[in-house]
Formats: sequence, structure tokens, C-alpha cells
Amino acid sequence: MIRQAQILALGQGPVVTSVPPPVAGPGQVLVRMGASALNFADLLKAQGSYQEPQDPPFTPGLEGAGTVIEAPADCDLVAGTRVVVSCPGTMAQIIATDPANLQPIPDSMSFEQAAGFQVAYGTSHLALTGPGSLRQGQTLVVLGAAGGVGLTAVEIGAALGAHVIGVARGAERLQTVREAGAHQVIDSAECPDLRQALREMGGADVIYDPVGDAPGAAAFRALRPGGRHLIIGFAGGKPPALPLNHALVKNIAIHGFYWGGYRKHDPDALRDSMQALFGLFEEGKLTPVMGKVLPLDRIQEGYDLLRDRRAVGKVIITL
Repeated sequence: MIRQAQILALGQGPVVTSVPPPVAGPGQVLVRMGASALNFADLLKAQGSYQEPQDPPFTPGLEGAGTVIEAPADCDLVAGTRVVVSCPGTMAQIIATDPANLQPIPDSMSFEQAAGFQVAYGTSHLALTGPGSLRQGQTLVVLGAAGGVGLTAVEIGAALGAHVIGVARGAERLQTVREAGAHQVIDSAECPDLRQALREMGGADVIYDPVGDAPGAAAFRALRPGGRHLIIGFAGGKPPALPLNHALVKNIAIHGFYWGGYRKHDPDALRDSMQALFGLFEEGKLTPVMGKVLPLDRIQEGYDLLRDRRAVGKVIITL
């Protein structure tokens, strides 16, 4: 028997159950999971409000890392290969999945680091180097900069040579944002006018927005002509109300970005981005921040940390 987390009903938290180990289907790989990461999407899926809904019961988790147990003969992977996993249902001790969902990780990367690497770092890297067109010397503003995704945008922006302004709440979280590479920070709890604060700092070329709502709308108004506003998510509760007439007059581009969608329409871009990120990690330019590392039995605590916005960095569940 193996242990796994399950969502038994929408609106309820995860429970830990014991089930028989999975059997690999044709062409599938068996992976013994070492760790899995929680994402804000896991909260939404448990509530039934995620853009890709799943009927219960289901195993949560969208990414993780582990060791290949068994692989098909025609697969590039072999038993013992350490891999990252990108697919639904990673909160289980053993999973069966397609080889396309796996990628080898550097020897120097721990399972805990790798488990939360793909979605957060992949989102930021593809968004900033793709539609964000972030270039050296430009100004990047990161909203929700202390969150699991926001911190990666700060790190990657700094690694790409941008001037990074991080927006987060509280002195302790802002210190983490500085340590991740932000050149300037704004405490959202003590900033009555984010638009004015950003304008006083010179404005922005790119807004990285996983928050939405009022902060997203305020930051948008600080964009310079030709700027780009990257819509990453709506942790603030709803999308930002962006004035499209301003976008027209100032030649501002508004880009929605959903990393998971690349699995279908451009999987090669995902793999190339991940290889570039592994290279930056091995060069010491990226240091994944784990907000909390918890055993599987404490997975509900991890959900609570995300829901209450108390996590700094990614919440990792060891398996």
C-alpha cells in the first residue's frame, strides 16, 4: 500500500488515505515521489473554482519531484533517474505518468527544491522572456513579490539584468524580497497610492501581476509607453479593471499567461525554458525559497498557509 492525499468533496480540505500502488499503463513511467508542491491552483481546485476543474475524489498536486522506478524500453529515462514531474495528482508516494511529464534534474538540486521549481520558475521565466520581452536595464514591478511565484519573478528579473521593484506586505516579507534580488521594495500595507509610489520611482516597463484586483489596476497606471502588463493570476480575489483606452494611447500590451496551457500548445517551449532555468540554478543565480516543508500528514496545514497568505515562497509536502 502507498499513502496519498485526496480531495473527497469540493469545499473540503485534503485527507490522507492508503491505496494500492498504481500500475504503469502502456508507455507510462512509474515514479517514487520524494516531494510535491502546493500551488494556489490546488486551493481553487479543492473549491471547484479552478479553470481546469476536476471532479472528486482526486489526488491534489500539480508538480513534484522523485525517482524513476520503472520506464518503458523505448524511453530516454531509466530506473534511478531523478526527475521533476508536471501533471495532476503528484501528492502520492508513487505515481504513473507519461514520459512527456518528466524531465531530469541537476544532481545538485534536492527533491524539495525541485518539487516547487517548475510552475513558479517556469511561469516567471516564460512570461518574462516571452510576452514580457524583459530586457537588461528595464524596470520590472512584481506584485505579490513574497509569494511562491512572485519571488521567482524577482530572482529571474534580477538575473536578466532588470531593475526590480518588489511589492509585498510587511517588513519580514520585504526582506525576503530584497534577498531574492529586488533593488527597491514597497510595503503594500503602508502605501496608500501604489500608482503614485511607482511613478515616483520612475514607472515600469513590465508589470508582473499574480494579484489582480486594485493593486493590479494601480500598477497598470504606472506603466511607461510601450509597457507590458502580464496577467499571471488573481490572488487578490478578482481580475484588475484595466482601462483599455490607456492601453491604446500608451501602446501598452496586456498579456494573459497560463503556464499549464503550454503543455498542449507549445511543450517544446516548456522544456527549453526549464533547461535554461536548470542552467541558471547550476550557475548559482537562482536559489529556490521554500516557505515551509511539511510531511504528508500535515498537508492541511499547507493549505491553510496558502489560504491565509502566510507562506513566503513555496509550500512543499514531503512524501
